[in-house]
Amino acid sequence: MILDWDNCPEASRNPNVLGGTVVFKHTRLPIASLFGNMALGATIDEFVEWYPGVKKEQVEAVLKYAAESLNVENLVAA
Repeated sequence: MILDWDNCPEASRNPNVLGGTVVFKHTRLPIASLFGNMALGATIDEFVEWYPGVKKEQVEAVLKYAAESLNVENLVAA
């Protein structure tokens, strides 16, 4: 499933920024980097430390949006 990031308040997509890659709002950092780092074991605090242009609240909002979009709550309960 592909997420529609247009409704995430902390995501931005602009064809003139990284070719339209979805990034954290007001940055040039792709949101995919969050998921890649977390897949390798990074914590939210580590990610924010490594990428100081991103706020912890932004990361939490992106994760919440992804979970809600994927209906994770129902998948876990099933």
